[in-house]
Amino acid sequence: MYENKKQALAPKITYRNRIRYNSLIAFIILLASLMIGVIGYKLTIPEFDWYDCLLNASMILSGMGPVIDAKISLTNGAKVFASFYALFSGITFLSIFGILLAPIIHRFFHKLHLESND
Repeated sequence: MYENKKQALAPKITYRNRIRYNSLIAFIILLASLMIGVIGYKLTIPEFDWYDCLLNASMILSGMGPVIDAKISLTNGAKVFASFYALFSGITFLSIFGILLAPIIHRFFHKLHLESND
């Protein structure tokens, strides 16, 4: 996908396009992950309205933790979903940052390699 160490550094327009493409992919993954959480919460905790589902999914996906009202008793299914969604969210959170940083880190190391050959 990217140039190898024997090729010249990609032009800035190519670099910017890579950043845009990776940002789009990261946004799509983020949106899909958020929708999984919202729909999962709505199906497992019927007392939640759509805004509560969005809030909880967003908070777990960002790594902040759930915002569950203490008055609501969670079923076992809701607890299982929340557990798996939290694990999924942790992996997704790290993957999104990897996708966003890949072109930047690649260009940085490629530039260092080119400078060491001069």
